[in-house]
Amino acid sequence: MNVQPSASEPAAAAAAVAVPEAAPALDTAGRKDPGPGKGAALAPIVLVVAGGLSVQFGSAVAALLMPKAGALGVVTLRLAAAALILLVVCRPKLRGHSRADWGTVVAFGVAMGGMNTLFYQALDRIPLGIAVTLEVLGPLALSVFASRRLINLVWAGLALVGVVLLGGGGFDRLDPAGAAYALGAGAMWAAYIVFSARTGRRFPQADGLALAMVVAAVLSLPLGIWESGAKLTVPSTLALGAAVAVLSSVLPYTLELMALRRLPASTFAVMMSLEPAIAATAGFLILNQALSTTDALAIALVIGASMGAVRSQTGARKKG
Repeated sequence: MNVQPSASEPAAAAAAVAVPEAAPALDTAGRKDPGPGKGAALAPIVLVVAGGLSVQFGSAVAALLMPKAGALGVVTLRLAAAALILLVVCRPKLRGHSRADWGTVVAFGVAMGGMNTLFYQALDRIPLGIAVTLEVLGPLALSVFASRRLINLVWAGLALVGVVLLGGGGFDRLDPAGAAYALGAGAMWAAYIVFSARTGRRFPQADGLALAMVVAAVLSLPLGIWESGAKLTVPSTLALGAAVAVLSSVLPYTLELMALRRLPASTFAVMMSLEPAIAATAGFLILNQALSTTDALAIALVIGASMGAVRSQTGARKKG
């Protein structure tokens, strides 16, 4: 979600990211260096969880902004502000990249822009928790197709049960267009995972992310201007848009890019099942959307599935 394009993606993405660690070296005393400890193994997991918390609470803030700027306007503000921030911070180099590198960045930007545009269209029509519940089916499908280990299919299936349960039986009352937008966002989310990993392998630091964010912002700009026009220039709207950009784009995408350099695509995709749980929590705290007992059970299932995926991946690395 690697260095070279392959027609067998996303399976190749998972295989390329999940490269076994090199054999442990000898220290100065002649003993084997134990290599990276448990903290190093958990580091990408912490990055994923932190990114999820940031993006979902940012989405809750974005829901509050939509009455002022519209769904497409919020997407434009979020992506444009994030692009400006990343360009200033990263100062990516434009020279020295191959045609394949640029193709990867453009694909990453298109996936990112499509994911955001479709998700905010869904968020404008259906509750945050259910929107993310439907959206996460994309990463879960990627996990099934990319994984070569049977146990990961089990964790994906458990996460899927939790995702469906989190819908709370309310899917039949959803706006059909909102549900369709959320499912479309899920497909783009799966593409985002694949091309985020490729970009992270091809570009240093967050340079590729900054360039891809520019692509996404340029694609969204005409839509945002068409829907919202002068509303996008209101100072309070700009301030909230910048906050959403930091919470929902700059921080989480940077953290995920770092995590995907050290985490297989299949494991990362299963961990995305945490997103509905985080979204439900954000909806409860910010949007006053109550959590039922069923919601709590669903959250426990998706967290359990994510922990299982992480443990199986850690065990596989130790054996390697």
